[in-house]
Amino acid sequence: MIHGGNIELLQSKRLGPLFVTQFLGALNDNVFKNALVMLITYRIAAEANMDGRILVSLAGGLFILPFFLFSALAGQWADKSEKSQLIRRIKLAEIAIMGLACLGFVLGNLWFLLTVLFLLGAQATFFGPVKYAILPNHLAKEELIAGNAFVEAGTFLAILLGTIASGLVVLKENGVELIMLAIMLIAVGGWYSSRFIPQAAAACPSLVIETNLISSTWSIMRQSAKQREVFLSIMGISWFWLTGATYLTQFPTFAKDIIGGNEEVVVLFLTVFSVGIGLGSLMCNRLLAGRVSAQYVPLGALGMALFSIDLVAASQRVIPGELIGVTTFLGHVANWRILVDLLGMAIASGIYIVPLYAIMQTSSSVENRSQVIAGNNIMNALFMVVSALSTVVLLALGFTIPGIFLAMAVANLLVASYICKLLPDALVKTLLARLFGLLYRVELKGWHHWESVGERAVIVVNHVSFLDAALLATYMPGKPTFAINTHMAGKWWVRPFLRLIDAFALDPSSPFAIKSLAKWVKEGRRCVIFPEGRITVTGALMKIYEGPGLIADRADAVVVPIRIDGAQFTPFSRLKGKVRLRWFPKIVLTMLPPRRFEVDREIKGRQRRQILGQQLYDLLSGMVFATSCWDQTLDHALLEARIIYGGGFHVLEDIQRQPVTYDRLITISRILGRRFRGYANPGATIGLLMPNSVAGVSAFFGLQAAGMVPAMLNFSSGLNNIRNACIAAQVQTILTSRRFVAMARLQEVLGELDASIRILYLEDIFQRLGKVEKMWGWLRGRRDLVLGGRKGDPDAAAVVLFTSGSEGTPKGVVLSHRNLMANCRQLSARIDYNPTDIVFNALPIFHSFGLTAGLLLPVLSGIKSFVYPSPLHYRIVPEMVYDCNATIMFGTDTFLKGYARVSNPYDYYSVRYVFAGAEKVKEDTRRMWMDRFGLRIFEGYGATETAPALATNTAMHYRPGTVGRFLPGIHYRLEKIPGIENGGQLLVSGPNVMKGYLRTEHPGVLEPPKDGWYDTGDIVEVDDQGYVTIAGRVKRFAKLAGEMVSLTAVENQAATLWPGRVHAVVAVADPKKGEQVVLVTDDPGANRNDWLEDARKKGIPELMVPKKIMIVDKVPVLGTGKLDYVAIKTMALG
Repeated sequence: MIHGGNIELLQSKRLGPLFVTQFLGALNDNVFKNALVMLITYRIAAEANMDGRILVSLAGGLFILPFFLFSALAGQWADKSEKSQLIRRIKLAEIAIMGLACLGFVLGNLWFLLTVLFLLGAQATFFGPVKYAILPNHLAKEELIAGNAFVEAGTFLAILLGTIASGLVVLKENGVELIMLAIMLIAVGGWYSSRFIPQAAAACPSLVIETNLISSTWSIMRQSAKQREVFLSIMGISWFWLTGATYLTQFPTFAKDIIGGNEEVVVLFLTVFSVGIGLGSLMCNRLLAGRVSAQYVPLGALGMALFSIDLVAASQRVIPGELIGVTTFLGHVANWRILVDLLGMAIASGIYIVPLYAIMQTSSSVENRSQVIAGNNIMNALFMVVSALSTVVLLALGFTIPGIFLAMAVANLLVASYICKLLPDALVKTLLARLFGLLYRVELKGWHHWESVGERAVIVVNHVSFLDAALLATYMPGKPTFAINTHMAGKWWVRPFLRLIDAFALDPSSPFAIKSLAKWVKEGRRCVIFPEGRITVTGALMKIYEGPGLIADRADAVVVPIRIDGAQFTPFSRLKGKVRLRWFPKIVLTMLPPRRFEVDREIKGRQRRQILGQQLYDLLSGMVFATSCWDQTLDHALLEARIIYGGGFHVLEDIQRQPVTYDRLITISRILGRRFRGYANPGATIGLLMPNSVAGVSAFFGLQAAGMVPAMLNFSSGLNNIRNACIAAQVQTILTSRRFVAMARLQEVLGELDASIRILYLEDIFQRLGKVEKMWGWLRGRRDLVLGGRKGDPDAAAVVLFTSGSEGTPKGVVLSHRNLMANCRQLSARIDYNPTDIVFNALPIFHSFGLTAGLLLPVLSGIKSFVYPSPLHYRIVPEMVYDCNATIMFGTDTFLKGYARVSNPYDYYSVRYVFAGAEKVKEDTRRMWMDRFGLRIFEGYGATETAPALATNTAMHYRPGTVGRFLPGIHYRLEKIPGIENGGQLLVSGPNVMKGYLRTEHPGVLEPPKDGWYDTGDIVEVDDQGYVTIAGRVKRFAKLAGEMVSLTAVENQAATLWPGRVHAVVAVADPKKGEQVVLVTDDPGANRNDWLEDARKKGIPELMVPKKIMIVDKVPVLGTGKLDYVAIKTMALG
């Protein structure tokens, strides 16, 4: 209930000394006052033959009277004086007054003691305004609720302790002497703690103090009444003190005459009441989370009324007899109802009172804040005096204590009704907040940004369900303006929620709608808009309309993004049949900092609309990524996906055609993880030599469950590269499969590896599994689902991949859990997919594209992944895509071209998206897929070092010839390269950038990217709309006669001249020009004369035409689909 930040606030010098000072002051007041009340009730009244009830009421009135008389003077002094010094003087006066109190106890004179009580009230009168007025001097606005909560909780804790001390001690032998000692020590302690209160400058040092008590009091009351919000807060606070005074002063008589309890029961009542006030105050701080708002005041008022009514009813069942103690009282079950009512009424009071003090402090001006608080004290005093006098009159008229409490309860009910009438929206919002909190466990993140929003703002929100508007109307401060479609506003189920908001009916067919709303916002309003214009039917962002961006631009307003997450899983979404719907999923509302769109004022019309629309889309997709959970391990993400999408969801399948559910995958991973820990310690790097298969994926997640790091070995790279990979990553154990080794003919490779490397076969592990171990795996999976699984570090290594080696020796690339999860969430923010999709992944999982996009992204997002062992089976892959009804597939240009040549046009009937990466997509490949299958190829770009995706084309942002736009969360810079006019060398940073390299020369030594920036080695251009074009690699440029020639551009020309074939261009040494360009191709008709003629027609320089053309049967290709430039260059040199 008390947050760590609030504890730090209490411990700070800004609040701590003041808290201790006011606590000790309140403690002293109550030790003395209640000691006197107990003496009157149980001794003095009987000895003097006087009515104890009247004397107790008189004592209460005398303590309150100075607040009424001297508050105006106290407020003026507080505004005129330096506050910390004034507090110290007041504490010195307290020491003198307590000295007089001791003299009164020694004399045993009741009237002298009542006079001292009056003086103590006067001291408290002068302390009150400065105590509350100094809080805004030392606390920020968002800390005021917490500060007031601590003050109120401390006040009533002091009441509790003072009551216990006086109630249990004063009537004992030598009790009065102990009280005398205590009040003197407490007074001195209060003065000492006040010395540490920081200075607070005088609010109005030039103020001329009005000494006429009547005129000054009247002046302050008129001043307080000028501000309605302040005056209503004062009235509300005063009613609280009237109620509290009535109950607190009558508890001793209520306990003795009505309940039949002795002083121990009085102490119990006061304890319960005081603890309840403290709990309510701290609870209010948590409910409001630092916001100064009257949101929960109506609820608190209603709680006070209802519990006070039930208190009267509960007390009627008690028949008093001989005085009983606490043990006997608690022994009767019926008496617990009285305690519950007291506690409930007190908690409701704490929730009621704290925000009223904060509103009074923040709404009053700095110059007269103390006087406003003094006005509050005057009104408090008036109400408490009225309470005391009314009680005396009612008792004189023959009312019993329960009768007085009933009258108080009825009055409370009337006041609560009035407050609810004043704040109907706050009441409804509070009740809805409680309801949503109960049903959906709603969590608010980042809502502290609201304080920096300003008057003019456009709040943009993703639209996932019919609950969205109600959630925002409930939790957003104030009464927000919603732009709502006129058609939607007319629906019967929408109209009840319109009373919580200011609705701006927007006719989408009207050309003036945006202008009208922009004018509305410019006048100083905050407007909520759903930029998608409809509820999502994909689960992801839909088309984004530029309207909200235009409105913010024209109104000079900030844009505030809010994400609603979780409501899409309710039946109130439009995802039925696409996701597993649940009645009560957890909902999170996340607010990001406000930002302002910047567009050159010279840009007008359609271009300006386009730029604003793009900025808005980038803001929202960036919001989706920033608010997604990627700070977690892969194992934890797997468990979370199972919770969201269900244990029976089929998430994985291979050529064995036995679908695997989440529950089965988690169970197998637990069993294998336990086995793996018998061979290596957590954190060890284990080589994984497996094809795309259920067994390979199970082993991967088994290593994750064991806390080990799989090193994904490329089985197609040959003995030398596998050996180097094991050396670089310090692999001592390799997991593989006997069947796979036999089919891939890898026996010789494994036999040639270092003898120190242990080979483990999955078949051997599975054969040794018994029923008990399988049951253990199932139970461990259930346990991890409840407890969250192994507590791993998201920044720890999750996998070691190896670069393709297309240009040299492969390097180990260490990717953390955060790298991989961030890249999955980056893709999720831009691509719409859902659990009805099926991913077909033939790209090997030892390749970053195949691992992240083809496996982790679908499996951790509730999408079935069909893993196929080889992308080179050109005739089989299309058949498998057709047979498994795949909707998303991945490939490289080489593979996609191969599939297209042999595919039936209907093989891809179910496919929605085809993504390509790893190499440039040729125009003839793109055209072939569009003409034959009606499918666009969404070309992307990435690197193993970036886990891998950096940019991609999508359904909403597609430009052929480019690799799309950068994903959210990625920062880039371009460094100029001499000789290259357009673009530059690309460097990137972001959460998906690797931990570092592992090299064979320095085994196990991590080489992190410098300052977190990874040099891609690629030359790219980025246009004004953010589309990225790859010009080629820095190493893929040749210098011919002083000119820089892009080998990639030469390859593209070859593909245009001879489409449908594989072409590779390399540079080799030339004694005359430094370097010469060589084309290696599988097209038997390729010749230099045709190329020269084509170049002349197109105006292409002859330097761009290869000096030599080499025709081969097959151009070398790596297992990942990339061209093997090392082998190609060897060919060219040969």
